[in-house]
Amino acid sequence: MARVVVGMSGGVDSSLTAALLVEQGHDVTGVYMKNWSQDLPGMKCPWADDLADAKRVAVQLGIDFEVYDFEREYKQRVVDYMVAEYQAGRTPNPDIMCNQEVKFRLFLDTALERGAQMIATGHYARVQDGRLLRAHDSDKDQTYFLYRVTSEALSRTLFPLGDYTKSEVRAMALERGLWTATKRESMGVCFVGSVGMRDFLAQYVTTQPGDIVDRATGRVLGRHDGAIYYTLGQRHGLDVGGGLPYYVVGKDMQANVVYVSTNLDDAAMWRKIIPLSDVHWINDQPAPGNYQLRLRHRAPLVPVSLERDDSTWLLRLDEPQRAATSGQSAVIYDGDICLGGGIIV
Repeated sequence: MARVVVGMSGGVDSSLTAALLVEQGHDVTGVYMKNWSQDLPGMKCPWADDLADAKRVAVQLGIDFEVYDFEREYKQRVVDYMVAEYQAGRTPNPDIMCNQEVKFRLFLDTALERGAQMIATGHYARVQDGRLLRAHDSDKDQTYFLYRVTSEALSRTLFPLGDYTKSEVRAMALERGLWTATKRESMGVCFVGSVGMRDFLAQYVTTQPGDIVDRATGRVLGRHDGAIYYTLGQRHGLDVGGGLPYYVVGKDMQANVVYVSTNLDDAAMWRKIIPLSDVHWINDQPAPGNYQLRLRHRAPLVPVSLERDDSTWLLRLDEPQRAATSGQSAVIYDGDICLGGGIIV
């Protein structure tokens, strides 16, 4: 059996992960990653409560427990990246960057330096022969968020929940009487609990009001409080009056203008060819050919042709996809295998 360090967030998934590894006979240490502890105006960061819950489960299981303080690195590698991307007019995914830079790099390296042989997390995913595979529970599958993990990191990682559904995980946690068995899942920004992205960004950026413009007519329909807060395909929060619903179809960060349309078939909303930047392949670089594509977590897999044009990877779709947003990730699959992906240009 191995010396395994389990990332324990204070939730039911990581709690059961630790319990299953103990039952399998591993030498388990629980670790809480202190990535963020800052309170925001009117919003209390839940880190202390989550830490207390993780400690309680560790005591229940009779395992050692430690705290890794990554707050400085997290701010530099995840938060600053996220804010810069929004300021540039793109829509990043901080969960993906957290996995790349913190959980499967910084956490892994620290655990190995302190004598661990493996790490484990409560992600819904599977590893087989050094490859990242989709989880049994297609609704909870988290490989979309893990596509930037390296094959070296995967060789040192256990995902004990990959073969279970969320309901099975809850039931198994209840059977074991785990403290977190009925704890609700956190929502919102990955590191600030229930805080919305707009509220979080408002603490770090200065914005100016600007016009919301109907792109078809050029008519000013209303005002926004910062183009940074709007993303392609967005419908809610526009406040531009009655009639047909308007959708964001573009924005000009220099002019501070958000463009909208009532036309769901607006060409800016649909793309059949998607160029990628900052491409990462988990194992070997795949050959150009036909694969499956996921553009958002829980979005359906769609057929895609992966092509190479000089140094640029291109995705060519049979059917145009809606709101393929600059800064978001496009993840490529070959059946159950997650091959990798890149950032949408």
